[in-house]
Amino acid sequence: MSAPLASLKILDFSTLLPGPFASLLLADMGAEVLRIESPTRLDLLRVLPPHDGGVSASHAYLNRNKRSLALDLKQPEALEVVKQLLGDHDIVLEQFRPGVMERLGLGYEALKAINPKLIYVSITGYGQTGPYKDRAGHDINYLALAGLASYTGRADSGPLPLGMQVADVAGGSLHGVIGLLAAVIARQQTGQGTHLDVSMTDCAFSLNAMAGAGYLACGEEPEWEDQMLNGGSFYDYYRSRDGRWMSVGSLEPGFMQQLCTALGRPELAAQGLSSKPEQQRALKYALTVEFEKHDFAELCEMFAGIDACVEPVLSLGEAVSHPQLRARELVTQVPRGDGTTQAQIACPLKFSEALPARRHVGAVLGQHTDQVLGELGFSTERIAELRSSKVIL
Repeated sequence: MSAPLASLKILDFSTLLPGPFASLLLADMGAEVLRIESPTRLDLLRVLPPHDGGVSASHAYLNRNKRSLALDLKQPEALEVVKQLLGDHDIVLEQFRPGVMERLGLGYEALKAINPKLIYVSITGYGQTGPYKDRAGHDINYLALAGLASYTGRADSGPLPLGMQVADVAGGSLHGVIGLLAAVIARQQTGQGTHLDVSMTDCAFSLNAMAGAGYLACGEEPEWEDQMLNGGSFYDYYRSRDGRWMSVGSLEPGFMQQLCTALGRPELAAQGLSSKPEQQRALKYALTVEFEKHDFAELCEMFAGIDACVEPVLSLGEAVSHPQLRARELVTQVPRGDGTTQAQIACPLKFSEALPARRHVGAVLGQHTDQVLGELGFSTERIAELRSSKVIL
C-alpha cells in the first residue's frame, strides 16, 4: 500500500520534544514534513547529550524522515518563502508561546487568508487563552497543575519526577496528532481548515481518567498510595534479594492465585480482593517478604511460564533485547547519509502492509534549503542573494 499519510505536506516550526515527536509519527507514516528552523537561534535538541558521531542521538531520532529549511523568520524575505510554501503545504505545526507567530506575520488568520484549507496546530504549555497562556513551563509543571503529581508518588516522600515526559508526549504530541488527523478528515468533508489549540496542561488533565472521574462524580480526592493503582494496594513494585525489581499487577483473582502459589503462599490470594487499607498493607508486606527471598533471575524464571501479570523491571538495554520487543521489531536501523546506519526506536504503529522505509536520521540544520527553494522556483542566483543577506543558511 502507499504510505497512509503520503498526501499530507506539513510545515513544522516546532522545537524540543512535543512538536517534533508529533511530526515524527506523521513522517513515519509517510507525511512530507519540512522543518522550518532558525539559522540564528539554537535548538537545544541539537546539542542534547548523548552524542553519536558528534550528533545528538535525540535529534537524530525525533527528526528522522524530515527535511530542514534554515530560514530567519524575522526577515521579510523569509515570510515570502513561507507564503510560497503554503501553496502545497497546507498543514502548519508550531510550538511558540501565544502571539509569537502573529508578530512574525505567520499567525493562523494571516496564513488562512493565503490558504483557506490550512490546518494550523498550536502546541503550547497552557493553551491560547487563560491567565497562564504566556507563562513558561515544562513537563513537571504541567503535571503538577493538572493534579496528576498529587497522587503519583510515595506517601513518605511525595511526588515522583517521572523518567519520561508524560505531558509533553502523551499530552502535547499524541493529542496534537489525533487533532490534526481529525481536522484532515473534517477538511475532506467540508473543504475548510481550522486552528487546533493543544494545551499540554489541558491534555495532561484529561489523563486523570479514573481518579478525575471519581473526584468529579463522588468528591473523592486521590492521594499518594491510597488508590488501587497508585501504591494503595498490592499492585506495586517489589524488590528482589539482589536489589532488582519486579512489577506485580495481579488484580484479577485468577492472576492473584497464581502469584501467591508461585511464591509458596497460596493462602494470601484471598486478601487480594479486600478493599480494607489495613489488609492491603498486610498483603503488601507479606509479598515484600516473599519477593526478597529470591534473586531477580530466579523470579524471572519463576514467572516466565505463568500468566500472573508479574514482569521484571528491565533496563533499557534489557528491554531492547527482550524477545517480545524484538519480535515486534521496535528497533530499526536508519541511514545516516554517509553509508552507515543508526539504531533508533521504530514507529510502534503496525499496519497490515509495511510503512515506508526510514529515509534518513535528523537532518543537518538547513540541509535541504537549496533543494526546497529550487522546488519553489528560486534561481541559483536568488538563493545566493538570500544566503548572502542571512535570510537562509
